Amino acid sequence: MDDFSERTGAALVVGGSGGLGRAIVRLLAERGSAVALTHHSSDVEFCVQEAAANGAEVRAYQLEITDAGACADVVDRATSDFSGLHTLVYAAGAPVPMRHLSKVTPRDLQEQVHTDVGGFFNVVQPALPALRDSGGSIVAVTTAATTRFPPRDALSSAPKAAIEAMVRALAVEEGRFGIRANCVGPGMLTDGMAGRLVSTGELDDRALAVTRANIPLGRFGIAGDVAEAVCFLASDRAAFVSGQKLDVDGGWSA
Repeated sequence: MDDFSERTGAALVVGGSGGLGRAIVRLLAERGSAVALTHHSSDVEFCVQEAAANGAEVRAYQLEITDAGACADVVDRATSDFSGLHTLVYAAGAPVPMRHLSKVTPRDLQEQVHTDVGGFFNVVQPALPALRDSGGSIVAVTTAATTRFPPRDALSSAPKAAIEAMVRALAVEEGRFGIRANCVGPGMLTDGMAGRLVSTGELDDRALAVTRANIPLGRFGIAGDVAEAVCFLASDRAAFVSGQKLDVDGGWSA
């Protein structure tokens, strides 16, 4: 596929060095897009080289998403460096512990909302002028847990539900400028945050077996499954799709 080679500017992938972000960056580059990616503290040299192997121009920018000024600066730099933006993908997210709400403190929740919801808005708001110029697309990577709730996931899924509400609002308000806004909701994956929960033991073998049994396809997904959904929604193949959420979860939320 060659979905993005005719697009002016770049796709900006916030959180592009993470498990899901890296797969998204690689697939966007494979399909013809120049890519600007942000990272918090990761070594991104291999990620950049991997994506650039297909001939795409790829640049990395260090970013703390809770810093609104830094977010605006990175958006401006990427827009200038690539002469525009055609897509904004929000795939940022640090590991979130699984806890029952009775064990979540008000400060815990406030900090998570500040990071997740505030971080999303810190990036998307300054990107709107460039996306208006290109008639571009916003894709937020959230979670399938806002469709079907698993116990102990509220600290992760509640802020992502707020992001989904903002995405729907952006679809309504920015559609007149040609901007589309959608979400992708990952289910249980072997990569990304779910993979970290497995590796740290927060999900034990019994929990994994129960989770797998609740997935109609009977298996976990991979980061590439999410990247495919993101690239579809960002492409012209989804030109009349806006304000929607596509769960990539093997049928778990059906």
